Amino acid sequence: MISKNQAKFIISLQKKKERDEAKLFVIEGDKLVKEFLASGVQVKTLIAKPEFLSALPEDLISSVNNIETVSYEELKHISTLKTPHNALAVVPMPDHKMDTVNILKELSVALDFVQDPGNLGTIIRASAWFGIRNIICSPDCVDVYNPKVIQASMGAILHVRIFYSGLKELLVQANENKVPVFGTLLEGESIYTHNLDNKGIILLGNESKGISEELVPFITEKIMIPKFNDARFGIDSLNVSMAASVVLSEFRRKSGCLPDK
Repeated sequence: MISKNQAKFIISLQKKKERDEAKLFVIEGDKLVKEFLASGVQVKTLIAKPEFLSALPEDLISSVNNIETVSYEELKHISTLKTPHNALAVVPMPDHKMDTVNILKELSVALDFVQDPGNLGTIIRASAWFGIRNIICSPDCVDVYNPKVIQASMGAILHVRIFYSGLKELLVQANENKVPVFGTLLEGESIYTHNLDNKGIILLGNESKGISEELVPFITEKIMIPKFNDARFGIDSLNVSMAASVVLSEFRRKSGCLPDK
């Protein structure tokens, strides 16, 4: 059973301001909690139904700072899900330091004003799948620790480092170091014919407005995903997270190599 103060604190972490101050965020769901525990990431507080806890191997919970047993109703009270699973956990935010020099040595993703939590979570998931280790978000992107982003990423956040930084500064450095900046634009060349590289910045834009005008001049390689029908209505573009998956897949296919471990 958790106290009222504990419940109040966990609920407060649904707000970005509170998360930033506490340097903590919440993960929910049996699979996600188990993956965090198995990864060795520090878990500050594990809150779960008795049957979930009793089924966990001892080595998975030995390093958890605090474990609380709750009923379904208690879990429902602090959960962001309409139908909670059996567990949630409070986890410290990772303390990643942005190293631009190393970021420019490999293939990375930059997101310009991506606002939808589901899109960011899916892009994180796709990036992890295709071996992208760094995602740089503009300051106006949705917060990576938003509960909906965490749910959509499905644990992939364990394998990708997400930074928030002004993209103009990053792209200026890329240009100065002759590192390619691939921008997804309607007037770009098809990704299926373009000469793609295994290093550079892949710049993806806002869901409705695309890439900001101030960033377009820094794009050195304009690419696009061609549409394979001539329909005039009903479909004029791909969702940004769908586009990210297609683009990343083609980059990896053409480079023909796996990222260094």
